[in-house]
Amino acid sequence: QEQMVESGGGLVQTGGSLRLSCAASGHIFSSSAMGWFRRAPGKEREFVAAISWRGGNTYYADSVKGRVAISRDNAKNTVYLQMNGLKPEDTAVYYCAASVVRAGVPTIPTDERHYDYWGQGTQVTVSS
Repeated sequence: QEQMVESGGGLVQTGGSLRLSCAASGHIFSSSAMGWFRRAPGKEREFVAAISWRGGNTYYADSVKGRVAISRDNAKNTVYLQMNGLKPEDTAVYYCAASVVRAGVPTIPTDERHYDYWGQGTQVTVSS
């Protein structure tokens, strides 16, 4: 059974930092671009960041650019999301996702329809 497990969420004050982690099954991770999405209360899930299969390329949503960094450790089958300068509007459930590399899918997918596997989500709450 495929598994992707997020961790690292929690409650933090405005301006604080968190690092989210997502551990994936090896055969998923080794053949996938990885992404982070979030769903805020009352809103649709939205793209946050993505990293290419080998980690050489990244892409960020404008709302988090300059405050967030995505990285991956292929030896540990883990993708990270370092979040700094957190704001109340960053409050959401954060999901990691894997997009299996294949023809017709961008190297750094931003559309959730291009993702094949999802974690269960981890709550991030930023207090004002």
